[in-house]
Amino acid sequence: MNGYIKLARLPVRRYRSHMNETHLEIKELGHRGDGIAFTDEGPVYVAGALPGETIRVRMDGNRADLIEIIVPSPDRVAPVCTHDPASGSCFMQHLAEQPYLVWKRSLVENALRSAGITTEVSETVAATAGGRRRAVFSAARKGRSVVLGYYGRASHDLFDAAGCAVLTPQIERSLAGLKELAALVLPKKGDLRVTVLETTAGLDVALEKAAASYDRQIAALCKKAADLGLARLSVNGEILLEIRPPLLDMGGTGIVPPPGGFTQATVAAEEALAQLVVQGAGKSKWVADLFSGIGTFALRLARVANVHAVEGDAAAIAAFDRALRKPQGLKKVTFERRDLFRRPLVRDELEPFNAVVFDPPRAGAQAQAEQLARSKVKTIVAVSCNPATFARDVKILMEGGYTLKSVTPVDQFQFSPHIEVVGVLMRE
Repeated sequence: MNGYIKLARLPVRRYRSHMNETHLEIKELGHRGDGIAFTDEGPVYVAGALPGETIRVRMDGNRADLIEIIVPSPDRVAPVCTHDPASGSCFMQHLAEQPYLVWKRSLVENALRSAGITTEVSETVAATAGGRRRAVFSAARKGRSVVLGYYGRASHDLFDAAGCAVLTPQIERSLAGLKELAALVLPKKGDLRVTVLETTAGLDVALEKAAASYDRQIAALCKKAADLGLARLSVNGEILLEIRPPLLDMGGTGIVPPPGGFTQATVAAEEALAQLVVQGAGKSKWVADLFSGIGTFALRLARVANVHAVEGDAAAIAAFDRALRKPQGLKKVTFERRDLFRRPLVRDELEPFNAVVFDPPRAGAQAQAEQLARSKVKTIVAVSCNPATFARDVKILMEGGYTLKSVTPVDQFQFSPHIEVVGVLMRE
């Protein structure tokens, strides 16, 4: 690419003067995807800029709005999406695939380095384009129309999701109908949360923060859901219509998740994570799966080992229980509901297990890691969606005598700064 690149699609703040315009040279890519330039006043962060680029910007403190690319990076590519790059979290579409995957790996490497951990990190397992089978949208009124989509980066602007490149084709095709469905129960103020999950039986849709008077629209909601061919429709936690059980396949075991409940966002990433977990647990005969959710890993581990699943969410545990009531060819599986943040499994409770898997929310599992560090468990598989808390928890385990054997990043959220990571630790 030669010459100047004008960036008409980038959001630019309006100023009365051009006095704060300047040129910058981008040196690094930050953990949020911003290009970083270094000046006498400190680092300046520029969304949409890449290392090696010379750019013209409007300054705004330690941030700057990108106006023009004077010298582009050879790693810059045309976005695959027609949407404004400020919409949603897919703001890394301008970076070519290979350097993008290297950057994703660097997020994990940098987090580990900040925690004082030096280790080799495997190459990033790439995401699948158009594979987002679970999406959470917002719906709100804009004048006389309804917008269903994503909020812009660090803004209250709501962008329509039509044409979104990361969604599965089935969800993308349903967006117009989902907008009509949302319009029936939109609150007078604020927005409606719309969670859509593609299952083997069709779409499972959960509407949350619906108007308090939504019960007046139940007949219309059910008709629209049936017309759209939805498997299930829930509003504010109440199941209004279930034409077919919205089944997910967890390694050969069918499970119906709770309405709006957490599942991995893509099938490809779920399978990659599960494979790493099962491989990490190795030939362990007794495995504890902590923060087990609906059984994403537990049900796969139970094909080869006895499993005890522990989860704090009542709806997730209930879904797991229902799945176990049908013969599945699994080994012994037990479960308990327990808040592992307040009551982690202590050393004596961990004694029966050869391996422990834990996959906590973004806050990590510090209290549980501290107990594991005191245990005699031979193998620990740590799964995380937050490299910083992953590194903190791994550091605790290493200080307790564990050796970090492998670290693998998995890119579930394509074009975003989010990264999943799986680490395997062993007590020698």
